[in-house]
Amino acid sequence: MIRVLLTDDQKLIRAGFRALVDSAPDLTVVGEAATGREAVELARSTRADVVLMDIRMPELDGLAATEAITADDGLAGVKVLVLTTFEVDEYVFRALRAGASGFLGKGVGPTELLDAIRTVAAGEALLSPKATQGLIARFLAQPELQERATPERLRVLTDREREVLGLVAAGLSNEQIAERLVVSPLTAKTHVNRAMMKLGARDRAQLVVIAYQSGLVRVDQPPAR
Repeated sequence: MIRVLLTDDQKLIRAGFRALVDSAPDLTVVGEAATGREAVELARSTRADVVLMDIRMPELDGLAATEAITADDGLAGVKVLVLTTFEVDEYVFRALRAGASGFLGKGVGPTELLDAIRTVAAGEALLSPKATQGLIARFLAQPELQERATPERLRVLTDREREVLGLVAAGLSNEQIAERLVVSPLTAKTHVNRAMMKLGARDRAQLVVIAYQSGLVRVDQPPAR
């Protein structure tokens, strides 16, 4: 059962999300937060698997709350799915930098939202590979939005793990990576997981960010086919 924490400052919206999430046999709501600060506290007390996080909230906004959750070693298994009416690129990028595993607009359909929760809970990045690559490339081209990262960060990776990281950043799935490297999908997944562990990445979205920031993938590099 996937445990979900709802975070939104509007009670009516939370009630709608609760009804939807609880209608799925494999999902259950374990708490509701009306502020960012309360979201962080409930993430600790409920041990939710996924936090549905609104951006615009009182006391502590959703981006700051996301960062507080993802920076807490005691909440390493908690995934954050940012859900907001403000579907602009800067918010998406800032959400990913804060440690969010995905980003959705509130206009998504019920089935898409439930699938998104399952995707994030499984440790996958929610954004499509091409959307993730294009978004991060666009914002890494703007120095004021970047954190400084150096190629030395990748020294902990083996040559194969570095190769796999580049393919993840290029938008390939585990199955596509396996086909490209002529290995099994399980082997590809193992390489991805090891790269995540060594680099301290919570999911594939953060692997993409690291690949760009370290210079492994160039901003002007075309997507893999």
